[in-house]
Amino acid sequence: MRIGSRASTGFFALALSISLVGCDDGRTPLTIYSPHGRDLLGLVEETFEAANPQIDVRCLDMGSQEVYERVRSEAANPQCDVWFGGPATILGRGARDGLLQPYRPSWADHLPAASQHPEDLFFGLYRTPPLLVYNEDAVSAEDAPSDWDDLLDEKWRGKVLIRDPVASGTMRTIFGMVLARSVTETGDAESGFEWLRQLDVQTKEYVHNPALLHQKMVRQEGLVTMWELTDILFQRLRGSPLGYRFPASGSPVIDDSIGLVKGSRQPEAARAFIEWVGSREVLLMAAEKAFRLPARGDLPPEELPEWARQALADLVTAEVDWQLIEERGAEWMSTWDQSVRGRGAKD
Repeated sequence: MRIGSRASTGFFALALSISLVGCDDGRTPLTIYSPHGRDLLGLVEETFEAANPQIDVRCLDMGSQEVYERVRSEAANPQCDVWFGGPATILGRGARDGLLQPYRPSWADHLPAASQHPEDLFFGLYRTPPLLVYNEDAVSAEDAPSDWDDLLDEKWRGKVLIRDPVASGTMRTIFGMVLARSVTETGDAESGFEWLRQLDVQTKEYVHNPALLHQKMVRQEGLVTMWELTDILFQRLRGSPLGYRFPASGSPVIDDSIGLVKGSRQPEAARAFIEWVGSREVLLMAAEKAFRLPARGDLPPEELPEWARQALADLVTAEVDWQLIEERGAEWMSTWDQSVRGRGAKD
């Protein structure tokens, strides 16, 4: 049973309370918090329940940062069993806060070392590349931005839409890449913040959620944006005129991870889900039906769908200091929110 879709925390709490009281059919309730959206969550819910009819999967769909904040706020009385999705940098903060408990699924042995938490608290499940997006009805492929710096071109002033970075793991990853690179190259984050100030000048609006971002892009309220491959492929499948390009200098590929919540009320069912969702068969199903790139390294490219093979051929993976982003990302976003957001156009 899937509950809600990126609504307010208060609504989620009410919906969860109602579901626990009103939907007791004898099955074991498994509560999952996830930013993965209705397409993937519906697929895994239906398929997992079919294979495990004694379990009632209850998915709550919210932004990556919202998942972290909710799990943290509930730490004294956990309501969630599985933290399903979000950048490893955010789950890393959850691990430092003591929000996750160890569980090493069998498929973890097929992951690169960088996708495995050293204490088995979370593991990479999918690879999610951020990219540049444009409205094909208004912008030709030749004129579309081909790298991150192209967004600062004067021709895009007032035509850039951006998903609100405070709540978005994808945008936090892109901004984190910019700021971490600044630290690496200059010793501090100031040149990165200057880049973000210039981007703020270009930005028409910071959009509240992905659905609004897609709608506004289709209506040409903005012509270019930054977002992630999976969502854009789903939008194209539904007929949206959203084109995309992989940035020439590289994408900060997100290690989209999963972990067992500390204090889970249903740890056995949670471990079964984590084991199942990272299996070879389920990863290939997610690639075929939900546009997810597997993080496992043992799946031959020829077994993947055409879109995935093409993405792997076109993708340039950026070098990113993930540890620095994990350590300083919250501080950087607070600084951006207080001193950059909405100020560039006034200068």
